Amino acid sequence: MLRPARATLGPLPGIVALERSYRNSTPELLDEAGVIARRTIEIGERDADMGAMLARNLLWHVNEQAGDGAATAGVVLQEVFDRGLAYIAAGGNPMELRRHLLAGAQLVADELTRLASPIRGQQQLTQLANTVCHDAELAGFLGQMLDIIGEHGQLEIRAGRGRVLEQEYVEGMYWSGKPFSRDMLVTKPQLRVDLADVAILISDLEISAPEQLGPVLDAALAGGAKSLLVIARSAAASVVGLLISKNVRDRIVVVGSETPYIGASASAALDDMAILTGGRAILKAAGDTLQGVRPEDLGHARRCWADQNYFGILGARGDPRVLRRHVAALRAAFSASVDPDARRQLRQRIGKLLGGSATLWTGGITETEIEARKALAERTSEAVRGALSEGTVPGGGAALLDCRHVLRSRAETCLDADEKAAFRILGAALEAPMRTIVANAGYDAPQVLAAVDAAGPGCGFDVCTGQAVEMRVAGIVDSLTVTRTAFVSAVSAGALALTTDVLVHRSKPTQSTKP
Repeated sequence: MLRPARATLGPLPGIVALERSYRNSTPELLDEAGVIARRTIEIGERDADMGAMLARNLLWHVNEQAGDGAATAGVVLQEVFDRGLAYIAAGGNPMELRRHLLAGAQLVADELTRLASPIRGQQQLTQLANTVCHDAELAGFLGQMLDIIGEHGQLEIRAGRGRVLEQEYVEGMYWSGKPFSRDMLVTKPQLRVDLADVAILISDLEISAPEQLGPVLDAALAGGAKSLLVIARSAAASVVGLLISKNVRDRIVVVGSETPYIGASASAALDDMAILTGGRAILKAAGDTLQGVRPEDLGHARRCWADQNYFGILGARGDPRVLRRHVAALRAAFSASVDPDARRQLRQRIGKLLGGSATLWTGGITETEIEARKALAERTSEAVRGALSEGTVPGGGAALLDCRHVLRSRAETCLDADEKAAFRILGAALEAPMRTIVANAGYDAPQVLAAVDAAGPGCGFDVCTGQAVEMRVAGIVDSLTVTRTAFVSAVSAGALALTTDVLVHRSKPTQSTKP
């Protein structure tokens, strides 16, 4: 598990070939440690398989949480485990070693945070993206788009239909939601409708009878709206017939769209929409109905649009102060969350509320290439967003090298043998990523590290030019979030593995041959 991860580290990595599950097919060629970990389900020897699954979990966790860094985590884990196992075999105390390893990892994390610098401008974003994906064209697109929409801006990455990358910027906010009927999309052949001076019904109700909408239509007209956007879980055919009838359209233009979801929840999307537009979310779970809907229950916007799959809001007229407080609460929840899915959903909500959306279509020659490039773009954008939040550190393993002095200064003053051993192990683990990058590129690692040490802090080795350089000046940077997450997670996993004494396997019952 860790050997394939090691081979993928750096801009000039080795390729890992995975045999596919069906015969007479070409192997899958991969150079991304997180994907390799995901593809690895089981290895033959049962004790070794448990260790492999621990490593697999680490690599995929780092990949999911930070967007990159799985290969770095694998290299650090192997160094910590191998050296720690040798020390324990020589008589060291495993529990004390574990405690000091975790304490030392925190010292490194604090020093990495101190070394970080904020990332600004399209050029720096592009440089960081290129460090992650090693695809100059893709990095250029992502750098430009994230510079425009910001850390929490809404960025959708979709599989393209051609061979090239394409981008699109959408003004305002939009949600996924199909119209109740294509007859509501009056502009043909585009199948799109634009509304002006819009009242918005925000609900997750099932509208089964035309008379249920009477109070809503009256409230919209009483508020002086020229058009109405009805958001509901579903609408019966008779309701749709009413909305597109000439009698209603002569008074007000109405478009209906299905309730959008964020994750598995519709209420989150509706609450955000209500705050954005100044309306009230009318929810089935709260026992709400459309009876007695008043003009103040409806949201309002300067413009809305709808097509076959989405609807959007421009110029929402909610209270800006309430919106700012709501966004601040979502940002705080995002910072506090460690669950990757929850963080993605919170980022999606923040992006919609802040306005400004972008879509990137990934192109390629084959469907496999398109999907691979889409996955690469998603991983790269996640890593770059983390850097927008917390900044960057010198790349190529240079930032980890610059943390060695913190451990050396502590090791010189401590008297405990286990603590000294832990700091020696961590010192070797800090060097391991750069050693691996250099070796993967075909250079002599000891010679290169000596040249880097002589060059001073902030310097590393550019394997593309074969020279020791100041990494920031050369545009070689890594996300602080990625580097810190990879190192701390790997040390934690290694310390856990070193203090695991017993492996308990589940028995495998004999398979019955009876029909």
